[in-house]
Amino acid sequence: MRVRFAPSPTGALHIGGARTALFNWLLARHFDGTMVLRIEDTDRERSTPENVQQILDSLRWLELDWDEGPIMQTDRSERHGEALQALLDADLAYRSNATADDVKAYKQRHGAERGFRGEGEQGGAVRLRVPDGATVVHDAVRGDTRFEHVHMDDPVIARADGSVLYNFAVAIDDLDAQITHVVRGEDHLSNTPKQLLVLEAAKAVGFGDGAPLPQYAHLPLLHGPDGKKLSKRHGAASVGELRDAGYLPAAVRNYLALLGWGAGDDQTVLSTPELVERFTLDSVSRNPARFDEVKLKWLNGVYIRALGVKDLVERVGEYLDANGHAGFRGDPRFARAVEISQEKIHTLADFWALSGPLLAGPVDDAKARERWLGPQGVAVLAQERAALAQAASFDEAAVAQTLEALVSSLSVKPREVYQPLRVATTGTTVSPGIFESVALLGREETLRRVDAALSRR
Repeated sequence: MRVRFAPSPTGALHIGGARTALFNWLLARHFDGTMVLRIEDTDRERSTPENVQQILDSLRWLELDWDEGPIMQTDRSERHGEALQALLDADLAYRSNATADDVKAYKQRHGAERGFRGEGEQGGAVRLRVPDGATVVHDAVRGDTRFEHVHMDDPVIARADGSVLYNFAVAIDDLDAQITHVVRGEDHLSNTPKQLLVLEAAKAVGFGDGAPLPQYAHLPLLHGPDGKKLSKRHGAASVGELRDAGYLPAAVRNYLALLGWGAGDDQTVLSTPELVERFTLDSVSRNPARFDEVKLKWLNGVYIRALGVKDLVERVGEYLDANGHAGFRGDPRFARAVEISQEKIHTLADFWALSGPLLAGPVDDAKARERWLGPQGVAVLAQERAALAQAASFDEAAVAQTLEALVSSLSVKPREVYQPLRVATTGTTVSPGIFESVALLGREETLRRVDAALSRR
């Protein structure tokens, strides 16, 4: 088995493209096959080296390796030219100066449903001759789709300057690479009959070394939770955005695999080895799949809680270094801050919002101060300060015993004691457990922050 992932470097690697890459990768790994990475950079205006690099970076972040490539499609221009000339020499293709108006006039004469047919000329673009009959796309997901040739225009396969167009280059590249399975998005289905016609013409003039035509599989579209086509309004739209949002590659692989494919037993959490073992095209659905970042975040939380503390500490540290909070890995409290946050965070980005104030100092949340550090809150905070100052020790158990005793003596709800202290020490109403947070800060720093909060009143 030989599969290929062939993105166009015209922008970021989006979620749909990442799923296509994953499905090809799983298929290749399941069958001990080969995955070819081809960069289809024939769009001269929008293809850039920067986009190529971000595609490679995104695939590496997802930990989807490839066996051959990356092959730049533009590097194969000479080979494309050879194939094009061979078709021209065999009269399977011809040059045409027909304009859009000429095509429109042809259809007015022959009927709107009839495909355009031209005559060979001295110059102009190159069109492929469409033979009589029909092309049937045998699709592993969608079944057979028949395309009647009478309705197809002779497709333009090269510009007047000889540079080939997308459908021609793709077909020749697939043939030369001996690709056995073309797995791609459903939006490419309309390109398939044109590519098959190119493949058959190329094979007729000796290209392909007897390789069979590929098996096609067109994956269902991705929609947002609202059932509409996936776009940026639904949240993260690219792999880079998922990385920057603090998702784990393994969780993303797991979630993307479930978009249009199912293991057959409704199991949601599947390790990558399990995905490789169980993945086949037989279980890919024809129905659109829904990308829901809320579900992805939940699944990512499952993966975060399954990590060893040491591993999570390393990942959070790397994330902070790359996202504007470098240097905190050297804080002796850092590892413990990560550990007490593990049960509450769903992404690596959640750590800083939750526990950053413990390391960097309290934030300034006016609403939190107003709600919890009014006259009553300040009075409670003063009592907490006295109790904590006199605590025999300052580990979590001692802190818990001290604060719980205060709750009992004041006959109030726990939050009436815990929230003023939380706002005083972090500036906000959200943090890891109050006992763990206060113990992490230590007696001296806790009292210093409480005194600072009291002095503001």
